Amino acid sequence: MRLTWLQAEDLIAHELRQAEEEGRDVTAARARWLAAGGDPTPPRSGTSPHPAPPRLRALAEDLLAELDGAQADIQPVRRLRTSAQRDEPGAPPRGHRGRVHAAWLGRAAGCLLGKPVEKLPRHAIRALAEAAGNWPLTTWFTARGVPPELIARHPWNRRSARTSLAENIDGMPEDDDLNYPLLNLLLLRRHGPAFTPSDVAALWLDELPAARTFTAERVAYRNLLNGVAPPRTARHRNPFREWIGALIRADVHGWTHPGDPVAAAEQARRDACLTHTGNGVYGAMFAAATIAQAASGSGDVHHCLAAGLAVVPPESRLARAVGHGIELARTTRRFDDVADALHAAYGHYHWVHVVPNAALLAAALTHADGDFTGSITRVVSGGWDTDSGGATAGSVAGLLAGHPDALPARWTAPLKNRLATSVGAFDGIGFDELADLTTELTHHHPVEETSP
Repeated sequence: MRLTWLQAEDLIAHELRQAEEEGRDVTAARARWLAAGGDPTPPRSGTSPHPAPPRLRALAEDLLAELDGAQADIQPVRRLRTSAQRDEPGAPPRGHRGRVHAAWLGRAAGCLLGKPVEKLPRHAIRALAEAAGNWPLTTWFTARGVPPELIARHPWNRRSARTSLAENIDGMPEDDDLNYPLLNLLLLRRHGPAFTPSDVAALWLDELPAARTFTAERVAYRNLLNGVAPPRTARHRNPFREWIGALIRADVHGWTHPGDPVAAAEQARRDACLTHTGNGVYGAMFAAATIAQAASGSGDVHHCLAAGLAVVPPESRLARAVGHGIELARTTRRFDDVADALHAAYGHYHWVHVVPNAALLAAALTHADGDFTGSITRVVSGGWDTDSGGATAGSVAGLLAGHPDALPARWTAPLKNRLATSVGAFDGIGFDELADLTTELTHHHPVEETSP
């Protein structure tokens, strides 16, 4: 999802919805906004096509300030007791490098599969795939054989289609779902596992171009530039604080804590607190713990998802939705029916929100029984944030596959062992080298930084 100016009038409708989801009464604030002629519907693409008149912008500023002040009593996410506080962490389990290598490739392939259909509704995803003879989804999307009038009716994510349709893939293009794992490698190299949210903030200002941030991350970045300190960066004028951004940053925390999901979740919590609150943080903790268990080399996908759920409050919306997704997948034969039920239950959320996306992720992994192709194709076919869901599903399923050679070549060969990025000196790096760097950091000790 792309956000450009993030003006007050673009944020207020999102903030009204988010505050209501948190259980706060926004009746008076919404009435004032509507009475002044404000749009009650949050812009789907992040920003309104036309700037608001000055009087409406001024009201939006006032309402954001009032709602922001009402957040002062939000409780911080509970810290976890972790084995990462040990003085001498153990060595990685046997085969860890191969699993991490497969996870990097899986994250890239799943992300790339979902890129051309990001933001499209499920019926459009299905129509485009069916026209190419690719439904149920089994391989990359393509424009070959798809009628032009169908593409005109359901246009690809145009920027992404240039690099992610089957006929266009030439290595892994830049994507925020891959940029953040790279940043977290740098974070652990500089600060080790005891990093703070302020360390994350400083790293971003040093290494992450502002134009490569979106939703909650872009708001937090702007807050940092305006002198707002963490963790208030996650709350101040940030209606995206429970969206998916923190979850997509969780992989390295899990990869470097194989078999220690609690430590992975605690590390993900400190990362997430820069930009997210509540369920946004829980989503990151759930993903990190699930990935850490998958990285252990023992247990199946169902055990891994249980480990992920164990670190988040069971009464949270995130935990209830994930549990619902798992149960649907266990009891429903056709995944289309699972996705229909999830959209019926959570379709009122924005398509980038963490709650529906985490439920779909858990359902896809469960229904595919951890199989790589089944996992990434199911989650992408389910819609919502397709590239982010595909990336995390690919990471988990790659770990479970255990080695790059266990992944089907149709997913890995087009990546050409090459990743494009604007993060530091990583541009063009191979996934094999990233596996080496990640394995080194699994020992949990900060190392002297060198260029990759």
